[in-house]
Amino acid sequence: MMALYDSIGTGYDSTRRADPYLATRLTAHLEIAQAAAYLDMACGTGNYTTVVSRNGGQWHGVDLSRRMLTTAQGKGSSVQWYQADAAALPFPAGLFSGIMCTLALHHLPALTPAFQEVRRVLGSGTFVILTSTAEQMRGYWLNEYFPVAMERSIQQMPALDLIQGSLKEAGFTAVNLETYGVTEDLQDLFLYSGKQRPEIYLEPNFRKGISTFASLADGDEVENGLRLLEQDIRSGRITQVMRRFENTGGDYLFLIAR
Repeated sequence: MMALYDSIGTGYDSTRRADPYLATRLTAHLEIAQAAAYLDMACGTGNYTTVVSRNGGQWHGVDLSRRMLTTAQGKGSSVQWYQADAAALPFPAGLFSGIMCTLALHHLPALTPAFQEVRRVLGSGTFVILTSTAEQMRGYWLNEYFPVAMERSIQQMPALDLIQGSLKEAGFTAVNLETYGVTEDLQDLFLYSGKQRPEIYLEPNFRKGISTFASLADGDEVENGLRLLEQDIRSGRITQVMRRFENTGGDYLFLIAR
């Protein structure tokens, strides 16, 4: 798992950056107070940590990948960075007034131990998760072109009831949900960021920053899928494919737990 983190971390920020809208929603859900302490768990290269920290608070970021953290440390913010396992956070009980975890649940070996640690170090504030769910991913039109890779990715992504059950088991008593639908101006180029811009999947550098393509996809399937996708873009058939996968369940999801 460490090798995966470090592999994806190479050149990660060439396509991944904090999206202003998503950063604004994270900030709003955390209800940041200037003098309080906050944590970004599984912070990666610190894109969202750095941006959200500008709204106040004393920020800490934790990730398992040294390469990711090295990139984060070079961003010149006041955030304190730690290399640690999410299931063994190096902080005293009740230290934080808010904790966030952004697009990282699928990298956690088990949810409940990590959520129990979050509950331990969180005071009376909120735990804000931004993720996709297995159910939402089945509605991605990427399934048309990369079915095996997407199935592997879906198997890694926890279902909504599992996330909610693990939060409850960890001691959270209230969980609110807010769905997010990908827009054409999304700036953070994660897996389904090309929902309305299918041509970006043809770019190797874009795919390199996404674990589904970087670690789960078979080369032949990617090659064949890209060939079909390019044909469909040229012919216009992609519009029919995208329309067929339209749904009302959102593409990603905020969970706000207390």
